Amino acid sequence: MSTPETKPPAVCVDRISKRFDLPHEQRHTLKERVLHPIRRSEIERLEALREVSFAVEQGEFFGVVGRNGSGKSTLLKCLAGIYRLEAGDIYVNGRLSTFIELGVGFNPEMAARDNVVMNAIMLGLSPREARERFDEVIDFAELHQFVDLKLKNYSSGMEVRLAFSVMMQLDADVLLIDEILAVGDAAFQQKCFDAFFELRERGKTIVFVTHDMAAVERFCHRALLLERGEIVAIGRPKEVADRYLELNFAQADGGALPSAEHRAGDGAARVVEAWMEDRHGVRQAALPQGSPCTLKVRVEFERAVENPSFAAAFVNNLRQNVFVASSALGSESTGRFAAGDSAVFSVSFENALAPGRYAVSTVVAHEGGGQAIIDRWEGLLSIVVTAAMSGGGLVDLSYDVRVERDQVSSAAAGG
Repeated sequence: MSTPETKPPAVCVDRISKRFDLPHEQRHTLKERVLHPIRRSEIERLEALREVSFAVEQGEFFGVVGRNGSGKSTLLKCLAGIYRLEAGDIYVNGRLSTFIELGVGFNPEMAARDNVVMNAIMLGLSPREARERFDEVIDFAELHQFVDLKLKNYSSGMEVRLAFSVMMQLDADVLLIDEILAVGDAAFQQKCFDAFFELRERGKTIVFVTHDMAAVERFCHRALLLERGEIVAIGRPKEVADRYLELNFAQADGGALPSAEHRAGDGAARVVEAWMEDRHGVRQAALPQGSPCTLKVRVEFERAVENPSFAAAFVNNLRQNVFVASSALGSESTGRFAAGDSAVFSVSFENALAPGRYAVSTVVAHEGGGQAIIDRWEGLLSIVVTAAMSGGGLVDLSYDVRVERDQVSSAAAGG
């Protein structure tokens, strides 16, 4: 219940469910129907959404993310009233505009000028309003020289720009946007996002479906993660983006990683356990980029060993050693360990690894290293590094970029 001091949500979704019945056998010809009159098709029931509930506040930029087939677009179409619900209720406070299928209703044989007016009328503007806003549509789309060109001669990017510009003229309170902007160029995408921010400042509400985690972190107030029709996470964009990436890598094929059974050595000691900890000392299988973390490896000794060395390598899915740490590079000895002793080898570092899945391999060796291997275990641990963006390298180090005008060359050019 809202109070005089609080506004009611712009969108309220209450335990909605949506399913589809998928026939496995179809008869397309009259002959099939005559020969098999009583054969029935097997129906598989696909639960696209299962008791999904959330609320979007007025003026909120709300992201909806998930892997392919998670139910994102189905959710948006339920919000738009395109799909009928099996259960639950949806409440929308204000006028709704849907940006799911841009350009629906465009006539390719008509010029852009006529399509703009016709499409705006179909979307709810009066004929007079549609004509009055024509110049604003064309200005936003930057298509002045193509207004008399038939739409069939437009590129897909030009058509998206025109359709989106028409949509932006609607006096809607809530905008539902599927990932439609991927067709436009980068400059137009930024222009659209600038327009979104302007709408948000005017109190409009935006529900945005996307795979772009950088856009989620940059633009959204909150986000929701769907997986197989159910809510996995809802909250701050960075937390949801990290969970999305973790889920993606967890489902990915790990066949390229080294096998956990690759071991060698004389057996004087054995690695029995390895794990990663975050900055708070909590064990984690997924670690955010840019945060401190620690690898810990527990070793048990079967025989006495003097000054053993310990090493660990983080290996990417191309089997490249991205980061290697070794006690042998230090000046201090590790000490003497008797049979029955145990030790924990730790490596603490600021996580600059690029987003992705890594295998951790360890080596315990006799003093002096070399080929005197006690225990080598390749791929004993698998971790995921999460980040919304990556620079494209094996690691993403913090850095400063500066561009300064060359005063000498500028003076020479002026002379």
